[in-house]
Amino acid sequence: MFIFGNLIIAIASVLDIALGVYKWVIIIAAIVSWVNPDPYNFIVRFLYAVTDPVLKPIRRLIGGRLGPIDISPIVAIVAILFIQKFLVSSLIELGYRMK
Repeated sequence: MFIFGNLIIAIASVLDIALGVYKWVIIIAAIVSWVNPDPYNFIVRFLYAVTDPVLKPIRRLIGGRLGPIDISPIVAIVAILFIQKFLVSSLIELGYRMK
């Protein structure tokens, strides 16, 4: 049974790292959008390709912008923080209890 506990702990750790990296990608994409970047730049295209599948549904759900400010990255980051604090912590605790 301890093997499954270790597996769940490892999955939770990898998920935590992936969510942390994705949070920073969203922050970088939001900062890049402020400076009106070249749309043909590889990095800009990569950032938008990675973040748009998450941010577009949020933009549709909240109905656009709050004046000149796009709050969809803030909503996405709050959701990521919630997942990190709730889901990852719960998985780690479950893994330790299975040991």
